[in-house]
Amino acid sequence: MDQQTSNRPVAQNPTAVERKSDRELVVTRLFDAPPRIVFRAWAEAELFRRWWVPKGAGITLLSCEMDVRTGGKYRLEFAAGGTDTMAFYGKYLAVVPDERIVWTNEEEDEGAVTTVTFEDQGGRTLLTFHELYPSKEALDEAMAGSAAGLPVQLDQLDELLSAIGE
Repeated sequence: MDQQTSNRPVAQNPTAVERKSDRELVVTRLFDAPPRIVFRAWAEAELFRRWWVPKGAGITLLSCEMDVRTGGKYRLEFAAGGTDTMAFYGKYLAVVPDERIVWTNEEEDEGAVTTVTFEDQGGRTLLTFHELYPSKEALDEAMAGSAAGLPVQLDQLDELLSAIGE
């Protein structure tokens, strides 16, 4: 269906964003780091908070609570100017260290289920970010909002991975 690739000069490896169906979004990116390092950046709150919010989005991550294990929970609280805050939360349905994280997005009835996989490509990592939405309308809303920031977020992750190394 729709496919876009980030044209950011910063990224050696482009981010591909593809709408696979009326309810599915798939984002892929190759990182020059092994899966265990990329997984750490998704699973350790102190690393996650350094790359998750797109720079220039006008949003601040106020708190980041993550218990990344099967059955664990997460809660992210953001400020978007003024005194208004918004929270995103859910639970981890499946966590396989260095391979896969699956979580729910429970802040609204139309929340997606997100699966991120970390596939070893000879010491590099093919990251696949897959979201399944409950309806076409929910995915339409995400495509106009949060999904648009994913290439920037993954560029920031790439920068962080270069900084933390092994």
